[in-house]
Amino acid sequence: MFHHNAEQLQNLGRQALEQAKKQGATAAEIDISESVGQNVQVRQQEVEHIEYQQDKSLDITVYLGQAKGRASTADFSGQAINDVVAAALNIARFTAQDECAGLADPALLATEFGDIEAFFPWVLSTDEAIAIGKRTENAALKTDKHISNSEGAGVQNDHYQYIYANSNDFCAYQKGSRHSISCSVVAEDANGMQRDYWYALARDPLDLEKPEEIGSLAATRAVQRLSGRTLATGKYPVIFDRTVAGSLISHLVGALSGGSLYRQTSFLVDSMGKQILAPWVTLTENPHVKKALASTYFDAEGVATHPRTVIESGRIGGYFLSSYSARKLGMQTTANAGGVHNLSLNYTHSTQAELLQAMGNGLLITELLGQGVNTITGDYSRGAAGFWVENGVISYPVEGITIASRLQDMYAGMMGAADDALKYSTHKIGSVWIDTMTVAGQ
Repeated sequence: MFHHNAEQLQNLGRQALEQAKKQGATAAEIDISESVGQNVQVRQQEVEHIEYQQDKSLDITVYLGQAKGRASTADFSGQAINDVVAAALNIARFTAQDECAGLADPALLATEFGDIEAFFPWVLSTDEAIAIGKRTENAALKTDKHISNSEGAGVQNDHYQYIYANSNDFCAYQKGSRHSISCSVVAEDANGMQRDYWYALARDPLDLEKPEEIGSLAATRAVQRLSGRTLATGKYPVIFDRTVAGSLISHLVGALSGGSLYRQTSFLVDSMGKQILAPWVTLTENPHVKKALASTYFDAEGVATHPRTVIESGRIGGYFLSSYSARKLGMQTTANAGGVHNLSLNYTHSTQAELLQAMGNGLLITELLGQGVNTITGDYSRGAAGFWVENGVISYPVEGITIASRLQDMYAGMMGAADDALKYSTHKIGSVWIDTMTVAGQ
């Protein structure tokens, strides 16, 4: 499957680091990656797109004191490695010294590497992938008489491996896989057309839902949206469905990320220890969950990852920091160079149905449109669609509305969450209930 094994990648890494030292670098770090995958798209039971992907990359960062240079190549030959090291050093010579630049603290580097069960090969022939796509789409087309068209079904498998190494004698290897099946269809009635989709994503193909289930659910979701209405402008309680609730936590992560904090471009600057969210809210980071999509024992700088509580009882207990942003803030890295690892939000209700009953009357949001979120001020305004809920029961579909508030008020006004997070989502965030938002409609 791959053209290189783990030992060969590690040897390439050592070769590049030795060359960097030979050419005068005071420190260096390197990422070497290789990926292999296939993507098949089917529409109206005909093959629309077939793509085979095979990539490799060697990225090296060198330091001359605290001046930094970075270069990359897809050529793993000895001469190419020498050349890319020279290019990185040439950049460093023209770069200003930065007192916060440099490798991660050696004392923080990972020393234990457990099995996160991240790699599950799924070797499909083109014909097999096409057959799965056709089964998925066919199930969607047959689900309901209102399904009038299809935007297609897709089958994708991706396999990757990489090493990270640096001149502090650290070298770690990891490999993983990500596989998915998706479908999007159009439903139509006398009042117009609606589209919706569904997909499954997992490291292990055996964890994917059956193609027929994915197609059928995509069709059901599209049909449920037919004959949507708007609402009178006003203030309403809102529940963010599990398919969109993760965006609320993404905005929180962005506001608590080191780059935003040291640049003073976050509404959560100097928020450590402060009560920002509702008192029931706890958010944890769990980097070592088996088969989870964001699991790892080391971050992009080789720093060891650890389970931790980021929000406890609504109070900010941690930021998301790399070594650089941590130094800018006078703090220690949280092993989040390269991203966050399997966030999980606690819940107050077992199901979304219970959450709807607790809310009574209000909006269930299932789709968000636009990018109207300002993490400097916290202002939030996005197009939305979903369902009106009456006496705890979904009453009719809603479209053509805009929901608005401030993130500060939304987080403080979190009334509850359901234990219904998508099993294949990177972060385990269930449906979230916000006490009130402004809805612009009629």
